[in-house]
Amino acid sequence: MKYLFAAILALGTVASFSAAEAAQGCGPGWARGPYGKCRPIGRAVVVRPAPVVVAPPVVVVRPGRVCPYGTVWRYGRCRAY
Repeated sequence: MKYLFAAILALGTVASFSAAEAAQGCGPGWARGPYGKCRPIGRAVVVRPAPVVVAPPVVVVRPGRVCPYGTVWRYGRCRAY
């Protein structure tokens, strides 16, 4: 009889723990904040992937300086060498 009473007492103790106990006494869906006040547990954060942006490639071309035969580009213009 005393083993039966001990088993019922043990099961009653385990069964008495609920979500409110796990949530620090605030109840289901609530938790203690940094200053001890009960506040709702935040929603799940959903992060959407960024859209894929395909830009045309950037091509940097040095401006061509074509000087006639017998001259070179010096000081901003074609000069004879």
